[in-house]
Amino acid sequence: MAAFRALISVSDKNGIVEFAQQLVEAGGEMIASGGTARKLAEAGVPVLQVEEVTHFPEILGGRVKTLHPAIHGGILARRTAQHLDELVAHEIRPLDLVVVNLYPFQATIAQPNVTVATAVEEIDIGGVALLRAAAKNHESVTVVCDPSDYAKVADAFGTGGTDAPLRRMLAVKAFRHTAEYDTAIATYLANQVAPTPAEARSAHLPVAVHVDLVQIQLNRYGENPHQQGGLYGYAGEKPAFAVLHGKEMSYNNWLDLDGAWTAAQDFARPTVAIIKHGNPCGLASADELAEAYTKAYAADPVSAFGGILASNRPLDLATAQKMGDLFLEVIAAPAYDAEALALFQRKKNVRILLHTGTPLRPLSLRSIAGGVLLQEIDRSQADMDPNTWQIVSRHQPTPQQLVDLAFAWRAARHVKSNAIVYAQDEATVGVGAGQMSRVDSVMMAGHKAGERSRGAVMASDAFFPFADGIETAAHHGITAIVQPGGSVRDAEVIAAVDRLGVAMCFTGVRHFRH
Repeated sequence: MAAFRALISVSDKNGIVEFAQQLVEAGGEMIASGGTARKLAEAGVPVLQVEEVTHFPEILGGRVKTLHPAIHGGILARRTAQHLDELVAHEIRPLDLVVVNLYPFQATIAQPNVTVATAVEEIDIGGVALLRAAAKNHESVTVVCDPSDYAKVADAFGTGGTDAPLRRMLAVKAFRHTAEYDTAIATYLANQVAPTPAEARSAHLPVAVHVDLVQIQLNRYGENPHQQGGLYGYAGEKPAFAVLHGKEMSYNNWLDLDGAWTAAQDFARPTVAIIKHGNPCGLASADELAEAYTKAYAADPVSAFGGILASNRPLDLATAQKMGDLFLEVIAAPAYDAEALALFQRKKNVRILLHTGTPLRPLSLRSIAGGVLLQEIDRSQADMDPNTWQIVSRHQPTPQQLVDLAFAWRAARHVKSNAIVYAQDEATVGVGAGQMSRVDSVMMAGHKAGERSRGAVMASDAFFPFADGIETAAHHGITAIVQPGGSVRDAEVIAAVDRLGVAMCFTGVRHFRH
């Protein structure tokens, strides 16, 4: 009599022969279905076909193989006298190990031009039932759905069997696996439904969204000490950042890091973004990263203290040395030179994060009372090209002004509305953010910039409803403006820039950020 019995039915057969061989050496009896049984037999692994256990052949072209009491009874029976006697009465033997991975539904629907019929045929039924049955009875049965677990399970059976903590961990993994699988199927099928006219206008948005989140970190608290908070990631996807140094990230750190990272990565040239309370206090591009940092810091040195910094290039020693003794809560980069990392690690309180390469998801989700708002993230590119803009003023912007206007326009979509950005030499010199009145944001940016606003350009995330914002900007020395246009008072605004000798361009695109 075998020491234990294992049922194996896998779509991904990588490593399965070696795993089964180890199980046989540990005294196990292998039972397998269809292609898995053939794979093992060809490799010389002793194996029973499922139909030898069920005494019933595969039917419906393989759609029904393992859905049988001889299989599920052996998996679901608890090791009590009553259940074991019932198995004996029906000539069923218990199963101790179930190894299953599912038909590749997600990989199938990711292929171009796949039909619904083809996708449906890749919906696994028996495999999901086996995983759920084994996971339910994890008190007695070990379930394996991930080939990365083969080694630890083989080692455990080689030394007497799996323990309860391992079986529970594997059961959780199996339930999570089937949940993700069902979510992918439900989402795919829901999005095949004929859209309503409103849905057709936004055909790129899914009709149904199922999100499976797993806890990455439990924060000490949320935005404030009286609120609980944590970081959750998408199941099956590695976290976007690895913490290389420093204490745990806080809830607010993660929020500001998101703003800093997305702002820096939006620019093609070496760029540094410094964020404070959700808004850039400094954002700059240059030929070298060290120069970009210098300009970003100079934009608002007071606010930069305790800020969150991100770059779109590997952080080098020259940039790290420029940072000197500035206290930053977080530094994030796609890579670090060894010397720069060593320099940062001398600072006890700074958190150093490395981006793992996980791509930015194209959709943004935001909780509201009674539901969730979903939208594409703001990554439009056409309006970022000054060649697409309409010059509406008599005064033509100079080539250098157009470069700075393009920088300011891209920067403005990373600032909370009402957003105003003063810029010069591809660097912010003043930022007005989150004000209820656009003219107040213009004044705030001017206040931050001081004398640096003289000769600078200005970007506004939305149109100017009145000429007062233009007049205030000119008072601060702004020489060129970019904005979407589209106000009923555009004529008054254009008349004001012409009267003040300021150049102005319309983009036709708005960039609110709430």
